[in-house]
Amino acid sequence: MSLPPSELLQALNWRYATKVFDGSRRIDAQTWAALEQTLVLSPSSYGLQPWKFLVITDPALRLQLRPHSWDQSQVTDCSHLVVFLRQQSIGAAELDRLIQWTSEVRSVPVEQLAFYREMMQKDLVDGPRSQQIERWTSNQVYISLGTFMTAAALLGVDTCPIEGFSPTDYDRILDLESSGYRSCVVCAAGYRQADDKYASLAKVRYRSTSLIERL
Repeated sequence: MSLPPSELLQALNWRYATKVFDGSRRIDAQTWAALEQTLVLSPSSYGLQPWKFLVITDPALRLQLRPHSWDQSQVTDCSHLVVFLRQQSIGAAELDRLIQWTSEVRSVPVEQLAFYREMMQKDLVDGPRSQQIERWTSNQVYISLGTFMTAAALLGVDTCPIEGFSPTDYDRILDLESSGYRSCVVCAAGYRQADDKYASLAKVRYRSTSLIERL
């Protein structure tokens, strides 16, 4: 499968962090189902998928979240609000879950995956990275955010990533405190309001010559 390079660049030039959503427009079910699958298909280190995605469409719940999102209107006006959650810790249970599921999906005996499990154990559970596991899981979540936003642009859906929010308050309102997951980043998705002035502003990006080096 391939996409013309011009179409990809056109979509990425079209997208921007939408400030004003058209509250009357909703993403249709087929398009949203595809976008949900882009979350599922997002890559992660080791394929461990240390995340969950809360899709919030309930207006009342979004009203509760808005004051803890710097009162940003995107939270209430977008079609779908996605809260990206990171796993709090990585231990034996998480490794065993992946190994077991890999065995089932690929019809491979668990014993043949022992080396892979040991590698993850040494790195994420016993190694130095275990001391920064929250940072590691957050990094993985941001990979899924990028995948989601790019896919949305290709489908003509607007997005706005939101870091301006209180994770502690989100965790409380969404009842995550005993779930093993924590709010990491938020993304609003929908369709831009026709008069959103930011839609027509030129992108401010440094020239590729100052960002890309070829060795």
